[in-house]
Amino acid sequence: QVQLIESGGGSVQAWGSLRLSCAVSGRTFSWYAMGWFRQAPGKEREFVAGIDWSGSITYYGDSVKGRFAISRRNADNTVSLQMISLKPEDTAVYYCAAAAGPSVGKRAGDYPYWGPGTQVTVSS
Repeated sequence: QVQLIESGGGSVQAWGSLRLSCAVSGRTFSWYAMGWFRQAPGKEREFVAGIDWSGSITYYGDSVKGRFAISRRNADNTVSLQMISLKPEDTAVYYCAAAAGPSVGKRAGDYPYWGPGTQVTVSS
């Protein structure tokens, strides 16, 4: 059974930083792409960042480019999201997701496995 557990969420003031981590178990982590999504109240789930199986290809949502960085450590079965220059509009529940294959997808449907989410709140 594939399990994903996020950690590192919390409350921060605008222009602050946070680092989210996701631990994955139950599958061969290094074979699959990973992604981060977020969902704010009343809004659709939004693609934030994705990384391919090797860690050499990354994609970002337009609203976070230049501020967020995704990385992975296949030896530890973990994927991380470093967030800097946070804005109040970054407030959301952040979800870690594991893809069905090695390549990055930007749609939620590309990811069959999800963590429970971690809250990030940015105050002005």
